[in-house]
Amino acid sequence: MHPRTRKIAAAGIVTAGILFIFALYSFTLSDKDAASRDFISYWAAGQFLAHGQSPYGVEAVRNLERAAGRNSAVPVLLMRNPPLALFLVASLGHMSPKTGLIVWLLALESMVALSIWLLWRLNGEPRSPFHLLGFVFPPVLVCYMAGQFGVFLLLGVVLFLYFHRTRPMAAGAALLFCALKPHLFLPFGLVVLIWVFCRRRLAILAGFLLAVVASCALAWGIDPHAWPQYFYMIRHGGALNEAVPTVSAALRLALPSHPAWSQYVLELLAAVWAIWYFWRHRLAWDWMDHGLLLLLVGCVCTPYGWFTDESLLLPAVLVGACAAEKAHRPVWPLAVAAGAMLLEVALGAEITSWAFVWTPLAWLAWFLFSTGRLSLRRRLLAIPA
Repeated sequence: MHPRTRKIAAAGIVTAGILFIFALYSFTLSDKDAASRDFISYWAAGQFLAHGQSPYGVEAVRNLERAAGRNSAVPVLLMRNPPLALFLVASLGHMSPKTGLIVWLLALESMVALSIWLLWRLNGEPRSPFHLLGFVFPPVLVCYMAGQFGVFLLLGVVLFLYFHRTRPMAAGAALLFCALKPHLFLPFGLVVLIWVFCRRRLAILAGFLLAVVASCALAWGIDPHAWPQYFYMIRHGGALNEAVPTVSAALRLALPSHPAWSQYVLELLAAVWAIWYFWRHRLAWDWMDHGLLLLLVGCVCTPYGWFTDESLLLPAVLVGACAAEKAHRPVWPLAVAAGAMLLEVALGAEITSWAFVWTPLAWLAWFLFSTGRLSLRRRLLAIPA
């Protein structure tokens, strides 16, 4: 088949698939389905923005979600992303819950497809089918089910990895998505900043700052009081004291009197380690290897995070799968870990459950094993006789 014909056929297949999914959602979803998912918090924020009101008011959001069909026995869901994210949800203020959910899910699926295609190209366009597993990556699947935000983080990471050599301004702008949940990216972000100055890639920093300024300007245009309202919600909304299934939160709960500062110790240690790690490898730094390890460590040590946030680790998982295939290492550890996570989801575990506290450690272990960093044989062979 002629290359142009193949491209047309592929475009036709993709278009047909999108239309099929759209029709399926249109006939099977309802406003009540939207109200039962985490998506309802984004829809509610969009509704308040469309009417010139604060998207961070707990009581007002609760009343709106109840009116949309959310069960009164279920806790209210508030959008906790900073005003930098308001541009992503503003359009939902002009849609019904059902329509908004359909558009949101199609957007998530499109971002996952784009991310997988870009990762496939970054990995040298391998013939193995491992990249297709990205569509059933457990955190991504749960993002679909809940309508959660993690896929945006994935797209930001992938765009940075894809453009940082060829289009630095675009790579920097892509980091805006990472800034929507900065606590997940502290080690990664610190090294990006140091690397930018060491390599004189200031265009990346310029792209990021321009994206932040544009987002802040748009947020101010939508809601001039968004930032004070957001900080008030963070201080009084209970988010800082919420028990989340992270290693850092487990450390805090294990200590007497549960001091709040203890939940940030691991992230600070991870930041110090990241700077040392970069300096040690600065001459041969590779974002598709060293940078992915920073992302993994950041997710393990984050003080606040959910299972869906681990969608951003898909690049590390797929790079590990390709590395394992090339080195003839087994991939069954990945299958076992992903299968266990899917089983937890099938059994009804919520993303707030402590059943998911082990998952970032599992992804980190897989990456270390698949890239040969945990190879006992290699270490033994390196010992002099």
